Amino acid sequence: MASSRTILVFGDSLSAAYGIRPEQGWVALLTQRLQTQEYGYQIVNASVSGETSSGGLERLPRALQLHQPQIVVLELGGNDGLRGLPVSDLRENLGQMVRLSQAAGARVLLVGIRVPPNYGARYTEEFASVFPQLAAEYHLPLVPFLLDKVALDPSRMQQDGTHPNAAGEPQVLETLWPYLKPLLKK
Repeated sequence: MASSRTILVFGDSLSAAYGIRPEQGWVALLTQRLQTQEYGYQIVNASVSGETSSGGLERLPRALQLHQPQIVVLELGGNDGLRGLPVSDLRENLGQMVRLSQAAGARVLLVGIRVPPNYGARYTEEFASVFPQLAAEYHLPLVPFLLDKVALDPSRMQQDGTHPNAAGEPQVLETLWPYLKPLLKK
């Protein structure tokens, strides 16, 4: 039975605790914070490492039906960027996921991500602009860059330079929390 107090985290490896123990990831830390502060939400982490926006779009309708979330934390796009997929496809897929989530009665927190500059200035800028454009179009709260406090700190990143390590995950949560908290009800 689905709870009316469910947060669906729908992302990729950045939300799936890639390379670390699941309990060390920001989603598990969020679950602990919500319990400690008595918010009364359950978290469903439907994140899949390697997921693209097109793969997410295919999976989302079932996840919405199954979990009936009040809030969807939408954290996808990084793998689209790392594969150099068309920015127009990313924009369309994320927009469709926002529309599906809203039609299901959920509020959406859009999570921005950036790609490394080695993809060229034009692609990098177009990619980064998708998230604020969608947030404006759909009147969504936006986490500007999920890895803001860790991406340039090697002590908080795994050897791959892409994923936070266990020491970085609390900072990832601190980046997201100010945008999620206003959506929560006690």
